[in-house]
Amino acid sequence: MKATTEPRAAALWLAAQARGVRGSLTLSVVAGVVSALATITQLGLMAWLVQGLITGTGTLSLPWVGGGLLAAVCVRALAQVLQDIAGARASHRVRADLRASLLAAWADAGPVGLAGADAGRLASEWVEQVDALHGYFARYRPQVFLAVIVPVLILVLVFRLDWVAGLFLLAAAPLIPLFMALVGMGAEHISRRHYESLSRLSGHFLDRIRGLTTLQLFGATQGAVQDVREAAEDYRRLNMATLRVAFLSSAVLEFFASVAIAAVAIYVGFALLGSIEFGPAGDMTLFSGLLVLLLAPEFFQPLRLISQYYHDRAAALGAAAHLMARQEAGTTVPSPVESAPQPPATQDHQGIQVNGLRVSYPDRPPVLENVTVELNPGETLVVTGASGSGKTTLLGVLAGFIRPASGWVHVLGRAPRAIPLGWMGQRPWLVAGSWRENLRLTAPRASDSEMQEALRRVGMGTVLAEQEAGLDTVIGEGGLGLSGGQARRLALARLFLTPSPVMLLDEPTAGLDADTEAEVLEGLKGIIGGDRICVLASHRPAAMAIADRQLSLDGKGGLE
Repeated sequence: MKATTEPRAAALWLAAQARGVRGSLTLSVVAGVVSALATITQLGLMAWLVQGLITGTGTLSLPWVGGGLLAAVCVRALAQVLQDIAGARASHRVRADLRASLLAAWADAGPVGLAGADAGRLASEWVEQVDALHGYFARYRPQVFLAVIVPVLILVLVFRLDWVAGLFLLAAAPLIPLFMALVGMGAEHISRRHYESLSRLSGHFLDRIRGLTTLQLFGATQGAVQDVREAAEDYRRLNMATLRVAFLSSAVLEFFASVAIAAVAIYVGFALLGSIEFGPAGDMTLFSGLLVLLLAPEFFQPLRLISQYYHDRAAALGAAAHLMARQEAGTTVPSPVESAPQPPATQDHQGIQVNGLRVSYPDRPPVLENVTVELNPGETLVVTGASGSGKTTLLGVLAGFIRPASGWVHVLGRAPRAIPLGWMGQRPWLVAGSWRENLRLTAPRASDSEMQEALRRVGMGTVLAEQEAGLDTVIGEGGLGLSGGQARRLALARLFLTPSPVMLLDEPTAGLDADTEAEVLEGLKGIIGGDRICVLASHRPAAMAIADRQLSLDGKGGLE
């Protein structure tokens, strides 16, 4: 899966996510405006108080001014807290919804669609890339509106006080977003490369950890360490490039803001000294001059904040490109042709019906052509054929991971994926943990006696009895600590605990020697039969012994 999304498409995708939390984002913006108004009020009272203390012409008593200042400070603090809470709530909601969407995309893709995605890349998407959106929704997006509203409010007030000072601020304001946009173009590109590098590094490191035993046996650990070091160094360089861009955008803003504030300060100083009589300068009072000076930094403060948060936008755009690609990969299952309409499913037939099935990909011959088969409850079908003949594709169609170009499929009288199915691929998926934890992945409420019975049925009862910790015996990821046959039989025991009446197994004995293959097939005999339907894809002759029926596919995807 490659993140080839254009920045505009990623920005539109982020805007679409924001529509779901419009209320919280609006509350954050409103709180920010209230905070700005409280700040303006506070500065106005301060300027009035200073003028009264220096000139003795103030008409407000000190208690009133002091009370007003205290109230303005309290309102400002409460509004800022509310702004932060509303932004954080919006971010939390977006990230929670996005993780739910990722789970749905992974489920849509299934084992077939996720075959090329390593666990490190998926973990990076789930953690780092989703969390990269936090700053965008919690800080940057509300600040985009505040960076327009607040400076306009201050500019209106400054123009009422002194239009020449207002012109200084107005002249400097457009330069800041202009140069920030120029800097941001490079930031977005770097951020996309940053997350690509992070995903590669996560998968690269995990692959080396998984193969550590093999690397040690062949004396290749030094080369693996060097590979990881080079990948980490590449990631470090991209990280530093991202930071350089963030510092550059802040430096650009600070330069123009400082120049504008200095120009306003010089103008106000000379006007109060009487050295300038142009325009409103001759009528400037201490109150108006001091208030203009106090408001000038506040005019640029929202722009300073958006500059600080601009790297949040760049990071979000980079992450969005990858997340969009993952969602599209999940919702577009791996048959990129228009799927044909299927007749309405009925629950009268409790088996599997496949009629005129055809699966094809662009610019390739059909993988499956005119496949028709019907299975009744309790039957076991073994699908055979050469590599590339369509065995895995047929299982993917039955599971609902792949849509056919024509023909139709009903599983227990329903469309594929309408009911949960038991699935076991060529490499059984076992997590680092105890036997108990692995068995409860698909049967979380299974009791110890049920798990022990499942293990006995697949021929693992003796192996369990030899373990001092019993069901609490710990294994590594992928079944590390068990032989190949034991790992697959443990996965078969998990299928036994799965309540689904349909089981799909893709080459469960691939890569095993004859003795281990016999162990796995013997274990499989313990869970098939009854009302369960089992479809097994295999090119091994030994698998035929457990078949009630056989479907042989030739290399072109047709029936022999």
